[in-house]
Amino acid sequence: MQLATLVATSAAVAATRSRKAKVAALTSCLEQVGPVELPIVVSYLGGALLQRRTGLGRRSLTTLPEPAVDPTLEVEEVHEAFQRVSLLAGAGSAAARNAAVVDLFSRATAGEQAWLRGLAVGELRQGALDSLVQEALAAAAGVPLPAVRRAAMLSGSTVAIAAVAFEGEAALAEVGLVVGRPVLPMLAASAPSVAEAITKVGGAVAVDTKLDGIRIQVHRDGQEVLIATRSLDDITARLPEVVEVALALPVERCVLDGEAMTLDDAGRPRPFQDTASRTATRVGAGAHVAPYFFDLLHLDGRDLLDLPLRERLTALDSVVREEHRVTRLVTASDEEASVSAAETFAAEALRAGHEGVVVKSLDATWQAGRRGSGWVKVKPVHTLDLVVTAVEWGSGRRRGWLSNIHLAARDPETGGWVMLGKTFKGMTDQMLAWQTERFLDLETHREGHVVHVRPEQVVEIAFDGLQRSTRYPGGLALRFARVVRYREDKTAAEADTIETVRALA
Repeated sequence: MQLATLVATSAAVAATRSRKAKVAALTSCLEQVGPVELPIVVSYLGGALLQRRTGLGRRSLTTLPEPAVDPTLEVEEVHEAFQRVSLLAGAGSAAARNAAVVDLFSRATAGEQAWLRGLAVGELRQGALDSLVQEALAAAAGVPLPAVRRAAMLSGSTVAIAAVAFEGEAALAEVGLVVGRPVLPMLAASAPSVAEAITKVGGAVAVDTKLDGIRIQVHRDGQEVLIATRSLDDITARLPEVVEVALALPVERCVLDGEAMTLDDAGRPRPFQDTASRTATRVGAGAHVAPYFFDLLHLDGRDLLDLPLRERLTALDSVVREEHRVTRLVTASDEEASVSAAETFAAEALRAGHEGVVVKSLDATWQAGRRGSGWVKVKPVHTLDLVVTAVEWGSGRRRGWLSNIHLAARDPETGGWVMLGKTFKGMTDQMLAWQTERFLDLETHREGHVVHVRPEQVVEIAFDGLQRSTRYPGGLALRFARVVRYREDKTAAEADTIETVRALA
């Protein structure tokens, strides 16, 4: 298959808001793919390379060679090129990587160059999530969507079962949970309050403390332990403390779901960055990490995925000591009493320094990959009124609009602005059109794709928390920032100060 076909499909997907139209475009593309290219195409349609790391970034792909006039690149040769780049290491690798980039991109048309750059740096914003690719795969292969979703969950990715889907429903049904092979995580939807979360879930619920750690999946098979992250990366060697806990369990084989987190001397959770930093380093570096489990997917030869949560929790409690279980409340059957007890529990979790709670249906089975109503998280939302100091031109569907805004707090001592991060989240098409016109009017100068503006426009930003940052001069950065609204009623002099931000931290 020519790369141009994928680029055209991506453009068609990005150009429509209709889920049905997106799936139709993806399906049409998949129906044209041969068996050798199928895993590559499925991965590319989902916006990712098959290689986890290539050493390529925005900087290395800023200046590209003159594009080709006519499309000639094939999907398979593109994959082979990125594979060669991913294997480069040691002395001379930077020069070899640059040469490989020139060789590949000089054979791509202008449209293909832009698309390949987005693919390589993980910024192919085309609106084709993995769930849409699964729908298209099911349609192209003529198999039920639930069968595709379940097989992808158990194998760890849609790419892994793409070829199996074309073998039929029976072949998909043979894909099972394998201890030692990570499965896709179950995700939680969101609600603004505990009461709304309980209503959304319905029925009897468990309320878990939401820890601010990293998601881990622990597989034990005899004396062998595997620890995987939410993205299914193997970090076993970095967490000997978790391995020790897993080996101490009174089981032979199990698959556990939970969080790894660091605590301070007082037993309160340390900042997320401490855990992330510790789990990104070699053994022995940084703070002690402890595991806290909230689900059990397999126990001594028995898969528990299709059991209701209440039965999985009973099994979990029977093998994991309380000190390594996430704190949990099982509510009363009376809804009013349930809400009251759950709200009290959530308040206690926040006072203890945790993120919030996750409300879970006791009747729900394990469903990975989609944010359904089986699990619903509730976290307090913070807002700040910040000032926009620069904006970046968008790509993909947002090409031609100013999109990613640079956010800063006011510094009364210097009269300047302290940058806290960037965001392109929460913007409607109407907002994008408005801010493009607005910020071009405020433009002072440009640096590449960044438009610097006079610091006059105030924007209300919602965010989940703050983290330490060496990147920004204020030492802090917003976590999961998104736009709530532009504040036409406020001047820049009324924006929140850096001291306000520090007080929140």
